Amino acid sequence: MELPKIIQGGMGVAISDWRLANTVAREGHLGVVSGTGIVIVLVARLMKGDPGGHVRRALAHFPDQEIAQEIIKTYYVEGGIPDDQPFKSVTMWSLNPPKKLNQITVVANFVEVWLAKEGHQNPVGINLLEKVQLPNLASLYGAMLADVDFVIMGAGVPMQIPGALDKFVHHQAADYRVDVIGATQEDDYRIKFDPQEVFPGLAEKVGPLKRPMFLPIISSFVLAQALVKRANGRIDGFVIETPIAGGHNAPPRGKYEVNEHGEPIYTEKDEVDLEKIKKLGLPFWLAGGYGDPNMFRQALELGAAGIQVGTAFAYCNESGMEPSLKQRIIDKVLAGEIVVRTNALASPTGFPFKTVMLEGTVADPAVYAARQRICDYGFLRHLVKGENGKVIYRCPAEPVDHYVKKGGREEDTVGRTCLCNNLGATAGFGQRRKGYVEPPSVTSGNDLVNIAKFIKPGQRSYSAKDVIEYLMQGIRVDTTAIPEPN
Repeated sequence: MELPKIIQGGMGVAISDWRLANTVAREGHLGVVSGTGIVIVLVARLMKGDPGGHVRRALAHFPDQEIAQEIIKTYYVEGGIPDDQPFKSVTMWSLNPPKKLNQITVVANFVEVWLAKEGHQNPVGINLLEKVQLPNLASLYGAMLADVDFVIMGAGVPMQIPGALDKFVHHQAADYRVDVIGATQEDDYRIKFDPQEVFPGLAEKVGPLKRPMFLPIISSFVLAQALVKRANGRIDGFVIETPIAGGHNAPPRGKYEVNEHGEPIYTEKDEVDLEKIKKLGLPFWLAGGYGDPNMFRQALELGAAGIQVGTAFAYCNESGMEPSLKQRIIDKVLAGEIVVRTNALASPTGFPFKTVMLEGTVADPAVYAARQRICDYGFLRHLVKGENGKVIYRCPAEPVDHYVKKGGREEDTVGRTCLCNNLGATAGFGQRRKGYVEPPSVTSGNDLVNIAKFIKPGQRSYSAKDVIEYLMQGIRVDTTAIPEPN
């Protein structure tokens, strides 16, 4: 397999959806789907009536049809639910998830990857977050059942993922030591996933799976070196992200200081030593501010295999962002009125998080203040060691009194945003509750101000192909676009 020159970033909850990944892959580059929160997306798509029948078409290819048909029976609504009806909820994750939660998580990831790979032979990847630990094993297995080619993971140190990939090749059970606040070295809290327990007989039916390439997202040589030395399996390369990339950013390494907007200040201590990276002998891609042909060429001259680009693809026609929200942001970019801030408080993970400052979203103080706190998805809940070693689940974005009762500090709840709900709303899957619809939260890299360069005169939108053609100016690479099927 030839290494891709352009990796399309895996963004948000269904912003990097199967349509975008499929389009990029057809153009000869690496299309990437986001696996984060994909269960709520699967449920919402089916309850909206599955326009085009895409989800059901993918489900028809899942190797356990009894499970696939049960999911359709449970969630599919012919013609879609009324606008004021809520989406059905799915059980929140814990260290001992019910079998049905594992099953639907596997299926949701399978569906997204299968659709991204449909109709062409080029590679496709999936992006997951280390901070969202509990669903990751089921997500990986589902993606591998759909023959995913790359796994890309950031927002943490994914030491345990390569070993899980190795085991899933032969449908073997894998476990994953999870982060638990208050745990000691002697404690050993793990989530386990046994494919043959969750899907009896499936291993014999499908045979060995392909082991995808694994690319952790890093922001320092120290982390890259640690992964190479200590990960429980093969690392195949790195995506090296700068602090101006969208989504979660690594915290600054020097003395923690903020600017007049409350944004963390990054210094030369946060620059990655690429010469040291090159000595590790693994390919790497540069991300964060590389959505430009000059920066692309510079990355190649520095020894990179290519670049990862997110923001440029997030606002193209094929991305999963809710269309009217996408257009509002593009119009503000064209008017020179868009602002992106690095919010040190928004994410329950504690990592800095890039946020587009847009009215009507949770970045709008009035919208944030009016939103009633609720935790009903729970992907970013913290695990805390309680009495007698029992694990407590809490999130600093949940109702403040709930968080405090679970031993949390009230000051840790200030400014926190429910990314589970709000990022889902950004893709048009906002939960509805008694007339209230969850508002969106939009994340972008600092490059957002530059997306006007992809838009042709007289137009207000652009395609993924426009992005690729712009980036590839003067770049030599053997890639052939795959024609659309009839």
